[in-house]
Amino acid sequence: MGMRQFPRQLVMGIGLAAALAGCSEPLDIDMRGAFGNAPSTAEAARGATTARPEPDARGIISYPGYQVAVARRGDTLARLATRIGADAEELARFNGIQTGDILREGEIVALPRRVAEPEGGPIRAPGEVDIASVAGGAIARADAQQVQTTELAPAPQTGLEPVRHKVERGETAFSIARLYNVSVRSLAEWNGLGPDFAVREGQHLLIPVALPEATSQPAPPREAVVTPPGAGSPTPVPPSAARPLPEEDTEPVAAPAEPVAAPDLGKTETESGGARMVRPVEGAIVRDYERGRNDGIDIAATPGAAVKAADAGTVAAITEDTNGIPIVVIRHEGSLLTVYSNVGALTVEKGQSVARGQKIAEIRRDGAAALHFEVRDGFESVDPNRFLTP
Repeated sequence: MGMRQFPRQLVMGIGLAAALAGCSEPLDIDMRGAFGNAPSTAEAARGATTARPEPDARGIISYPGYQVAVARRGDTLARLATRIGADAEELARFNGIQTGDILREGEIVALPRRVAEPEGGPIRAPGEVDIASVAGGAIARADAQQVQTTELAPAPQTGLEPVRHKVERGETAFSIARLYNVSVRSLAEWNGLGPDFAVREGQHLLIPVALPEATSQPAPPREAVVTPPGAGSPTPVPPSAARPLPEEDTEPVAAPAEPVAAPDLGKTETESGGARMVRPVEGAIVRDYERGRNDGIDIAATPGAAVKAADAGTVAAITEDTNGIPIVVIRHEGSLLTVYSNVGALTVEKGQSVARGQKIAEIRRDGAAALHFEVRDGFESVDPNRFLTP
């Protein structure tokens, strides 16, 4: 069976890891600031997010991994399906609603299969837009002897593909917002939720994309030297007088101490009691870690083989990728998280404590014969090989 490349949607682990690493309590409705307590800054502390991209004339927002439709005022699901050229019954089943249900203006409807792409193509991450393809062959076809205007196709929108979260029983807009470390207000704005922030089981939500953080902080201004009135300006010390000469009978300078070698962090993790984590499945690594391209490792495994927790922890989330394939996220001591994808037959639930080596799932029987495994430290992906047994 040929290996398929695991979806880049697993970048969702970045936003998810940031949220879960800071969560030390159950993910329930956020009641802080209620019942007359002092005002809370919890909501303001949520990460700032970008605005939702604008849909095309039909109401379609198209990403490389999936598409969604944005409802208009007075839309029913059947009317929306007719406008975008989709099957209403299939659309209803995929979103857990009825074809005659009236949709809220701005409500997101997930598409089970792709419809025609917008003229500018799907939204792509910055740096992935092919300028040559946007301009087409207009420049190459231009007649050097004749100047004429050509209407170019609209430039594609750019932006990161958000996580698409399927609401499970018992979840609320508040718990989902806390899970991904976004404000419930931005979650509502992105998905057209009502004033009560109600969500339904089976509903697909777009998780707002965080604004990129500043890469550097400006240097603090140098403190000005203030001279009291009448004291005169201080005279700069000439370079030759910046350091006084030593007296004649100075003590000999002590020999410098031997430099202490910096500890090898990668070695420290695997010594002193063995590796930090056990291998989640037994098999060869068929695709290694490459930061920014493959934020984990792909381990060959037999379909149906047991998938084990790499270390003791708590199941922080069970979600799915854009193909509906489950993803399990386990939170460990400190800020470490492990992510397991291409799994099925789950044996754990969200919030459950797991032991090191405990079975949590099986390799899917109808997909790639491999496990995609990630280790994350807060926001950042790290090489799983540093933590696993050889």
